[in-house]
Order: sequence, then C-alpha cells, then structure tokens
Amino acid sequence: MNTPAPSAVAPIDRAALPALFAPRARDSHKGSFGTVGVVGGGPGMTGAALLAARAALKTGAGKVLVGFVQEAPPLPCDPLQPELMLRDFRSLLEEDWGVTAWIAGCGIGTGALAANALSELFVLRHDAPLVLDADGLNLLARREIRPNWGSGPVVLTPHPAEAGRLLDIGTDEVQRDRLAAARQLAQQFQAWVVLKGAGTVVCAPDGDLRVNTSGNPGLATAGTGDVLAGMLGSLIAQKLPLDQAIHGAVWLHGAAADALVAQGIGPIGLTAGELADAARRLRNEG
Repeated sequence: MNTPAPSAVAPIDRAALPALFAPRARDSHKGSFGTVGVVGGGPGMTGAALLAARAALKTGAGKVLVGFVQEAPPLPCDPLQPELMLRDFRSLLEEDWGVTAWIAGCGIGTGALAANALSELFVLRHDAPLVLDADGLNLLARREIRPNWGSGPVVLTPHPAEAGRLLDIGTDEVQRDRLAAARQLAQQFQAWVVLKGAGTVVCAPDGDLRVNTSGNPGLATAGTGDVLAGMLGSLIAQKLPLDQAIHGAVWLHGAAADALVAQGIGPIGLTAGELADAARRLRNEG
C-alpha cells in the first residue's frame, strides 16, 4: 500500500465537518446524546480522567461516568463538574450503565491493576466504540494487554513516541514519515489512528488518510491529549457519523486552541483545562 505525498492528502477543516455543527432537535433529552464511560485515573493521575470526562461533557455528551482505576474513588464528586458520575472502575464495568462510547487509558498507569482493568473492559464493552489513549497504548506496546477488544470501532491516539513503541521503531522514524506510520498502525490493529502532533494525522482502518489544519503550539502542554480523548469519545457517543466524529474532534481540539490564542490566552501558558469551554463555544456558534 503506497503512502501518498502529504500534499495529496485531504485536509480536515471546518468545511468538511457539517455534522459537528448540525442543530439539535427541540425534543432532545439527555439520552439523545449518548453516555460516555471513562476508565482511567490511577493513583496520582486522577486529573487525567477528569480532564477527559469534563471535555466529553462540554463537547455535548448526555451523561458521563468515570471509573477510577484505584481501589476506591479518590473523591466523592468533581467539585468543578458535579454532573460527572464518579465511581471505581469495577462498579462501572460490572453494571450496565448504557455506555455508548468508552474512553480508556487517560492517567491509568502501567501496573497490574491498569492492565486488568483494560482487559476487563475489552471483554465487557459489548462492541461499543472505544478510544484507547496514553498508558493504554504503552501497555499494548509492552504486550501486557492484547488487542482482543472485539469488533466494535476502536480509535488509537498515540503521540509520536507512543506510535514508535507500538511499531517498535524510533520516534524520529515516525516523524520522518507520519503518514506511513499512521497507516501502518491502522492496518496492524484494524483501528482508527489519530497520530498527534503538528498536523495531526488521522487514518481509517481502510487506509484513508486525512491531515488536520487547526491547532498551534499552545497544545504542547500536559493534559491536552486527555481532552482530545474526551472529545473523541463524546462525539462518537453522540452518534455523529464515525468519520465526522473522529475528524471533528481532532479539528475542534485544535480550533479551540486557536480561538484561545486569538483571545490572548496562549500559546504560552495555555492549559488543557481551558480547551473544553472554547470547544463548546465553537460548536454552539455553528
């Protein structure tokens, strides 16, 4: 399978994303827009799961649950976003909450508890779409979990170093041909791949490539990947067409950073927690 030149790859831009800005029906209710389940937030990394969950809620999901990969939830509620439903991962996985999209790996860690949680999720997700991020990808690269996640859609969201670990090559090699790396990962795992970085590359399981046009260096800070995972899970849960959901989340994530910079918020010092409000504003402005 030949990899096209970057100039020949279709861009992801606002004009290509009509579903992202479609108006909502007047008779909508919270069940109309899906339920997101977040599995992550191991000891010392509670914030990563909360960033993903808050972004999922503010990008439009009807309900969001968080299952922390700790023996007990580290806090009874999110003081900034009390609408989130917090519990330990076992109670999230063992009960039927009607989850329509899963996000896993944000701050999950690489210990045995994390590997067990992901392995259980793969079995129990019942083909609901899955976004696998962060240490979930590192566990996969180390073969401490297997890609036996069933037949439902899967989205992998590596940064270049994580992509290199998955492909068993160096980060520099990934960066020399980002299109080829994304396509190889998509083919290897039969999954959607979002290869993050300047000009994020999105590859579908069939090898179709797109390159994002939004974003700026303000995104080069801790937690922005968790926010992107939350946006991906949210738009997928809302049942946008899958390509529109994935391309739309990637574009919206970058466009939110661009909007903040235009307001004088960044790029230096822009924080991940500021992105969700900016993304919400963009969706509602249409």
